[in-house]
Amino acid sequence: MIQKSTLLRILFYVTGLLCLALGIILNTKSGLGVSPIISVSYSIATILKVNFGNMTFILYAIFVLIEIVLHSIRYLRTEKEVKKQEYKVLQPTVHKSFSLILLSDLLQLPLSLVFTRFMNLFSDWIPAPGKNFGIRFVVLLAGILLTGIGAAMSLNMRIIPNPGDGIVQAIADFIHKPVGFTKNCFDLVNICITISVGMIFAHRLIGVGIGTVVSVLGVGRVIAAFNHFFMERMVATAGVE
Repeated sequence: MIQKSTLLRILFYVTGLLCLALGIILNTKSGLGVSPIISVSYSIATILKVNFGNMTFILYAIFVLIEIVLHSIRYLRTEKEVKKQEYKVLQPTVHKSFSLILLSDLLQLPLSLVFTRFMNLFSDWIPAPGKNFGIRFVVLLAGILLTGIGAAMSLNMRIIPNPGDGIVQAIADFIHKPVGFTKNCFDLVNICITISVGMIFAHRLIGVGIGTVVSVLGVGRVIAAFNHFFMERMVATAGVE
């Protein structure tokens, strides 16, 4: 029989992913600029006139592929170092750890497929707010709030990371830099790619605006505030070690 804490952990995780998907869509619906990590898929989808959720799935699949490559390189380096130092007792442990990491990477693909289906569903359900800047800005703030809460809830449950978070962690581990610093650099790279794609193929900015700046500043603060007030109690309730 599944324990109550396990059920709550799954519930918190799924709720977090749904909040994250809804937050992303509200962000895009505002028309004021989307968050950096999905700005590339948004700009390409807009230019090619294809489904945003489907393009995001393709982007996430690329992220997962990069994660697998980075984790594989780290594994080979670690294994080489262990053999060099003749710590044979550690070799099975290193191999088991890599197998679990690789499984987590691969499981991000079906997660991404389900996640982007919900993005499509929310996109179909939620109408555009019109041209009133005040209403659009409120929609943007709601999107940032839900994105931050969703990211915090899903990450805190430590099940399967969203590829957007997983790739940042993988890069941070690979270059031995803090996650916060890596996240900022990754966001900047995505913004630069989005600007380049828009200017080269559409001769205008697509997906980058005041909402992008507010997202960069706001999502992290929402995550920090949510964790400050709720993380300890939520983690204890869900039995997360």
